[in-house]
Amino acid sequence: MFSGSIVAIVTPMQADGAVDFDALDALVDFHINNGTDGIVAVGTTGESATLDVDEHIEVVRRVVKKAAKRLPVIAGTGGNATSEAIHLSKLAKEAGADACLLVTPYYNKPTQEGLYLHYRAIAEAVDLPLILYNVPGRTACDMKPETVVRLADIKNIVGLKEASGSLERNRELLKLLGTRMCLLSGDDDIAVESTLAGFQGVISVSANVAPRQVRDAIAAAREGQSDQARSLNETLKPLHRALFLESNPIPVKWALARMGLIKDGTRLPLTPLASPFHAQVLEAIQAAGIEFA
Repeated sequence: MFSGSIVAIVTPMQADGAVDFDALDALVDFHINNGTDGIVAVGTTGESATLDVDEHIEVVRRVVKKAAKRLPVIAGTGGNATSEAIHLSKLAKEAGADACLLVTPYYNKPTQEGLYLHYRAIAEAVDLPLILYNVPGRTACDMKPETVVRLADIKNIVGLKEASGSLERNRELLKLLGTRMCLLSGDDDIAVESTLAGFQGVISVSANVAPRQVRDAIAAAREGQSDQARSLNETLKPLHRALFLESNPIPVKWALARMGLIKDGTRLPLTPLASPFHAQVLEAIQAAGIEFA
């Protein structure tokens, strides 16, 4: 159910920071029309950190409604308080999400045992498929492979988004877990190689801008067509780099605005893309074969 190219969709905003729900609806159709395999709503790229609870759940509800079962919708519901993550996950289930994506608790730096107990508590409280999310570069918390192996024994913990940036780590997870859990790359730059190694796909930032291209590259990798997958990915490498010239989602939202898909709008403490990076992002869009306004 959770495989292929899954986009970590942006949350479009007006210039004043208000959520632009009309643009969000249009983005869902854009992804469906371009073959995206799934949507993560209100993840890191969706600016979950700056949306209040009502906005958070309304974005999930709106994506679910617009998707209308044409592709799975995964709600970002992680938090650094276990009670908060449980609350958000229950609300996401009520909103119709097909699964929850749960980032490791950030800032408070739990132990591996604390991570295990955190996720076990959520799994016991919420009857919905759960996908773990490890992104130590943002959270200052690294969920070790042995902890993931323990969590794989819990029935409704079905997947992992691994964004440690290490292909070696991904291969270790494959060796330890095999097919016990759906493994998804959280790093666009190593997603094709991870998929060729045995991952089920990617939760992608680049797919916001190049949905069909990312889908095609990952599909080729899942079919074992290594030459084709790597060739397709070669045109995407500049985009993978450019979308992280400043903190995600600053560059990707700027790119989507240039493509005419959303307005320029983020919330502080995020800022518009700095002008020295404009040309590099535009060149990366062009290299991927994307038209822009």
